[in-house]
Amino acid sequence: MRGKKKIHKSQLKADPKYGSTVIAKFINYLMEKGKKSVAQAIVYKALEYVSSNTKQDALDVFDKAVKNVAPAMEVKSRRIGGANYQIPVAVRGDRRNALVFRWIINAARVRKGKPMYLKLGEEIIAAAENRGDAIKKKEDVQRMAEANRAFAHFAR
Repeated sequence: MRGKKKIHKSQLKADPKYGSTVIAKFINYLMEKGKKSVAQAIVYKALEYVSSNTKQDALDVFDKAVKNVAPAMEVKSRRIGGANYQIPVAVRGDRRNALVFRWIINAARVRKGKPMYLKLGEEIIAAAENRGDAIKKKEDVQRMAEANRAFAHFAR
């Protein structure tokens, strides 16, 4: 077996408006077909909408939404002795943020009849207040992990 080399992750530049790497990562998740300026415009408009509707700092509301949607446990499928088991595992930092961003963006895309920045802003506000589709998705994942707690001894 070959020796494992440490893989160095490249550092992401902070976004120009808020100076936050979390927002920059969120913009990258929202971006489609390399159109970063479009994704930036959507996120910035959504954050302006959030700050005007909640009368709070948009970054604080966004951070609260991310914290509320972040799952602690998820299930991973593992094949043991001819059967597949859903094994509950703790979610690590990078994966946690990836899931949060994906769930918030998908929940916003499912809403119909409004521009994307409004749907995204409403979903961020809903997540900050512990409601909405992204929170529902988190609860489903947590419930699945809780239901399969009996198989936790299969985890390495």
